[in-house]
Amino acid sequence: MLFFCFSLCTFCVLSVPPAGKMSMTDLLKAEEIKKALEAFAAETFDPKKFFEMVGMKAMTAENVKKVFQVLDVDGSGFIEEEELKFVLKGFGKEGRDLTDAETRAFLKAADKDGDGKIGIDEFEVLVHE
Repeated sequence: MLFFCFSLCTFCVLSVPPAGKMSMTDLLKAEEIKKALEAFAAETFDPKKFFEMVGMKAMTAENVKKVFQVLDVDGSGFIEEEELKFVLKGFGKEGRDLTDAETRAFLKAADKDGDGKIGIDEFEVLVHE
């Protein structure tokens, strides 16, 4: 199954993960993901509330970092602003794109070192705040 996302500077294809790479449902319960995605379908996205709803706040740091690796579509070790806009699609194909304002707010909340991207440790800290 494939789905496509577009931005002004980026085109990415999100698909079933290649062999050896985990999918989100390997780490989180599908029904919790579905409920969280539905809750934020029209509501302003709140990453902390979303992570709690999908069960990430209760996960170990190691497992949160595995979720990060699934969301790091380009495998750079960071979630850049271009990837962040499509982060909900990383949880499920029903996920919507974040608005520009939601993307900026998410980045501001997580990017503790101010480099314009979210590293794996910054992501884990945000989830467990």
